[in-house]
Amino acid sequence: MKRLILSLTFLAAFASAASAECYADYKAKQDDPLRLQYGVAQIDGPCTVGDANEELVSRLADEGWQLLEVLDVFDLAGAELRRENAGDYYLRY
Repeated sequence: MKRLILSLTFLAAFASAASAECYADYKAKQDDPLRLQYGVAQIDGPCTVGDANEELVSRLADEGWQLLEVLDVFDLAGAELRRENAGDYYLRY
């Protein structure tokens, strides 16, 4: 019985972590003329800086932007804290 309870507890914790929303803040640029942006994007894959980097490179490139750096990954509360700084680039890409 203890194993069953422990297994169910583990599965519940894993399921809630897997469904948690993930966001990343990043810096990007366009050349000729030089334009810079700071933005916040929702990440669909694993919530790591490396995975966010891979996901954002193609999203931004589709719009003519070059990703410079993924600064951090965080949850919805972290995204809300960065909303004002991201301005028009909050959840745009």
